[in-house]
Amino acid sequence: MKRAWEIEKEVRSTAIPLDRRVHESSWFDPEMLVRSKDMLLKIFWDESVPGSGAPEHAYVEIVQAQANKGFDVSAAEKLLPVGMQYSQKGMMTDLRALTGLLLEAVFKAPKIDDHPYHQFSHPGTWTEVRASFGRMDPSGGSGELPHMAEQIYNGWLGQLAGASFGTAIEGYTGENIEKVYGEVTGYITEPETMNDDVVYELIFLDVFEKFGRKISSREIALEWLKQIPFAWSAEWLALENLRSGIFPPKSGAYRNPYSNWIGAQMRGMVCGMLSPGRPLEAARLAHIDGVVSHSENGVYGEIFSAVLTSLAFVMDNERELIHAASRFIPARSEYKHYLDFVLETCTGSENAEEVLPVFEKRFQEYNWIHSYPNMAANVTALWYGEGDITRAFSLLAKAGMDVDCNGGLVGNVLGVMHGVSEKWAAPLGDLLETYLPGKETLSIEKLSLRTADLAGMRE
Repeated sequence: MKRAWEIEKEVRSTAIPLDRRVHESSWFDPEMLVRSKDMLLKIFWDESVPGSGAPEHAYVEIVQAQANKGFDVSAAEKLLPVGMQYSQKGMMTDLRALTGLLLEAVFKAPKIDDHPYHQFSHPGTWTEVRASFGRMDPSGGSGELPHMAEQIYNGWLGQLAGASFGTAIEGYTGENIEKVYGEVTGYITEPETMNDDVVYELIFLDVFEKFGRKISSREIALEWLKQIPFAWSAEWLALENLRSGIFPPKSGAYRNPYSNWIGAQMRGMVCGMLSPGRPLEAARLAHIDGVVSHSENGVYGEIFSAVLTSLAFVMDNERELIHAASRFIPARSEYKHYLDFVLETCTGSENAEEVLPVFEKRFQEYNWIHSYPNMAANVTALWYGEGDITRAFSLLAKAGMDVDCNGGLVGNVLGVMHGVSEKWAAPLGDLLETYLPGKETLSIEKLSLRTADLAGMRE
């Protein structure tokens, strides 16, 4: 093996000087680099969601997310109005400097010792998370699943239908969605399956195909680096960490205020489909995947969606399903605390119209992409949807927030349990579109068959 100094010496000793009397200097254009960096900076200060056009301000959200974790971000909050003003006026030189000051204030924000967040316990490793579940049957008592392939196909159809349904309205409040569209009971526009949610599941399948159930977070991270050109919120910061040589589990936790957001929760369904009727295995896979970009409650959100999906193969009652899945969340975590609150509220209320305002008020300090308010929306849709995918999607529209991620989860679960009606399946055809190189167009049927084949892999 050559040492670094040997490689460098070899390069230097074989380099013949260019004759500058013939060759012109070839400095790169620094203005091009500045323009590209400023473009990203502007996007993170003032962007709109691609599918719906909802406003989004990533740097405001990063401050909000750090506050949710129990830090005093008042110094950073003072800078936000100034930064938004600089962005709106195109004052890029000032905005560059202020953004540096803002991030310094975020990551130097002092911990609020008596903040509720710090009163919870958040196990990190899989061994610790598994121990928090207590004793349970690792198989889930599933036995044979004669319709597994069909259920997986319907799971993918339901997920893609729900995501396509929600793409046009994500990022808005339920009240404002209703003002424009009334009660939403179908696709608002021609459904488009292109979004930034499903790509992480496709990459997980690629890695799972190579390594089977010996899959590791590190291998998933390496595949992210190969395939994902750009990401948002928690995944954006995780990619920056990975590019800097910070690998899981630190990639999901280091300087990542977004790590409790929905990005892991939105992609756990593939872990459930790869472990039909095996909730503990689904939870394990979700943990392996989740720590690439998230930590603590963000990872538990992926476990919840994975277990819901896994148990959907062997259960036919949505309320019992939610209760069963709740056992796979660490008992003393903040996620479990709020999940219990949501379940108690639903148990004591006759209809969704009663609980939605309660949840909106309780989670008002959390961003519309945070896992908690969206978990509440998912539980509400499953609890009161009566197994009807149209009714469930309509409730997700009433809840607002990250409707495409929520539609993907709820649609997957209900698709596995009950199938997907032609109303929702037919407009999709057999087409999944993505922005991943080499995966621009995929057959949903072939994707389902591939998933079913991989689901049959054992240890």
